[in-house]
Amino acid sequence: MLSRSVHTPFIASGPELTAEQLHDILRLRVDVFVVEQKAAYPEVDGRDLLPGTSHLWFEGEDGVDAYLRVLSDPDDVLRIGRVCTTKEARGRGLAARLMEVALVEHGDADYVLDAQTYAQGFYERFGFVAEGEVFEDEDGIPHITMWRRAEPSH
Repeated sequence: MLSRSVHTPFIASGPELTAEQLHDILRLRVDVFVVEQKAAYPEVDGRDLLPGTSHLWFEGEDGVDAYLRVLSDPDDVLRIGRVCTTKEARGRGLAARLMEVALVEHGDADYVLDAQTYAQGFYERFGFVAEGEVFEDEDGIPHITMWRRAEPSH
């Protein structure tokens, strides 16, 4: 469901995205992950328009300022990824706000993400715990898998 207010980000499922929104989201992701981080990888992975994919973002004067997506993985696990902010918008807490909203929107569930190791502390603020060993992606960027497990029902 597409929604937005002054204090909340835009939220849309994959099929709800307009062509312009998808373009602006992909442009930000390519600018940050491919150009800035020099990671030549297939950014367009075929999952953005799936019904189970949620997109959350803040818009600024020049397009999307901050973004993340939530994917439905097997076994009812939700995967948070592609968390990014423009250079100009960093330090304003936008990524943190996106994380807060994503966790509330999707409720109590098992969440997983593959964090770049420099950002591990950021994700720990939201209850994520590192599991396993540090690994490098295909571009040599160190990552760690982190989980936030659902509360056991009583």
